[in-house]
Amino acid sequence: MLKPATYNIADSNIAMLGTDLEKEVRQNAAKNEPAWTNAGKEVGIKIWRIEKFQVKEWPKEEYGSFFSGDSYIVLHTYKQKGSDALRWNVHFWLGAHTTQDEAGTAAYKTVELDDLLGGAPVQYREVQGHESPEFLALFPKGIKIMAGGIDTGFRHVEPTSYRPRLLHIKGTRKTVTAIEVPMNHTSMNEGDCFLLDQGMKVFIWQGKSAGIFEKNKAAELARAIDDERKSAVEITTTTQGADSDFPWSLVGGKPDKFKAATPDTAPAGVKKLLKVSDASGDMQCTQVAEGTVKRDLLDSDDVFIFDCVAEVFVWIGKGSTKAERQQGIGFAQKYLKSAKRPDWLPIVRVLEGGENEVFESHFD
Repeated sequence: MLKPATYNIADSNIAMLGTDLEKEVRQNAAKNEPAWTNAGKEVGIKIWRIEKFQVKEWPKEEYGSFFSGDSYIVLHTYKQKGSDALRWNVHFWLGAHTTQDEAGTAAYKTVELDDLLGGAPVQYREVQGHESPEFLALFPKGIKIMAGGIDTGFRHVEPTSYRPRLLHIKGTRKTVTAIEVPMNHTSMNEGDCFLLDQGMKVFIWQGKSAGIFEKNKAAELARAIDDERKSAVEITTTTQGADSDFPWSLVGGKPDKFKAATPDTAPAGVKKLLKVSDASGDMQCTQVAEGTVKRDLLDSDDVFIFDCVAEVFVWIGKGSTKAERQQGIGFAQKYLKSAKRPDWLPIVRVLEGGENEVFESHFD
């Protein structure tokens, strides 16, 4: 049996914008993908999951829920205020335990969808646990990340046949996530909320420093589970220090002391602008600015990597060469490694003329 081909994310999610013929060939290929029927024609969100190299539509009732063993493509179609023109953001989300085949397919299909929409979308690479603000903003109720995925055959939890699970609920304002963690008290801390799902009984444990948004998300999630199981679930909410009703035996017993609250981490660093150019005859990536980065440093003849600390943009100038366009994201990946930046930082590709407000806001 042949082993499935694997892909390198750094190589496969590249804006291959070469000759007009090459572009036409890729657009025609994208038109033959059934999943893209009507994609990007109406304002709203569409989500697909990668299943055995295929793009499958994700049920609308599951929007905001993702399996850590899978890869997804999320298309956001919108209009800017005062304009009737459609604009697009395409996010491909990689679960922490997704396979290389799935990740590579998601990256490749993202480029294909981009081609279908004329190369106009802003592309985002999203990594579980480090999603961009733009991605999280698509889900006002927060995102829920569950263990399992297509390869595990995982399906919905049934009331009479459930799999006990512990969810860690953490975040601020609209960026609250619910991530499945090992069912042990060592997974818990004083600063967040945790939901223990036993099928017909759901327990919410609130750490003493848990925030209001985390508490609200936990309660909302418990209600959603109850609705899914025909309002037959018993929900119990406990607070650290008054938590005798929590089933500690299921998580290895109650500890004498809980871990301290874990802060919402953000990458450290200063803004940097680098230019990717082959004007000298060789492809080179050189730093243009550090600390203070002004908009007029961008040159239409080249590709630029803009490290904004929390995310990295790859700006494609209209006059850049085919090689520069093809290698821009690859150089961004290499930059993260050489500069010892977190490899999970969102990488966002934007075309000159299609920049969004977030990109523009980072300039001094």
